[in-house]
Amino acid sequence: MDSDAHLHFVVAEHECRLSGGGDCAGGESDSHRSRSLVHADAEGFERGTTQELLTFIYIARGSAGEVRSMLCLLERLDRFQDLKSEISNLKSLALSVSRQLRGWAASLQNSEIKGQRYLTDDNRRTSQAAREREEFLDKLRKAQEERIANLQKSRHA
Repeated sequence: MDSDAHLHFVVAEHECRLSGGGDCAGGESDSHRSRSLVHADAEGFERGTTQELLTFIYIARGSAGEVRSMLCLLERLDRFQDLKSEISNLKSLALSVSRQLRGWAASLQNSEIKGQRYLTDDNRRTSQAAREREEFLDKLRKAQEERIANLQKSRHA
């Protein structure tokens, strides 16, 4: 399970436990905010363009920030003092999700791919050939470095 989905399930579980097990799926709850992390990523990806995916990644990051903010508030309330360590763990998880989303956004911003909607068979073949070329060049560099290292060892022996 990915981190944002895990965060949603853990927040929802705690929310249900604290509410006495009633209806835990409604309202502007932490669970609702954490659910929006999962849904924003999915919707952005399904739209098929990198720009739209980036928009939804930032919406998901905003939701992660809302979850952290609410957890900070809960941490200060007397009613939740017995859950301090669990709240702290959830805050760390929400921060981790936010950082992962930021990393994903950064890699997309630096990508030349406009999105799956724009990928043609020709684009895919070109990208695959470029990846294979880079892998081959890496192997050559490593082989060359090993050869140089072995030559240096044999000269000093």
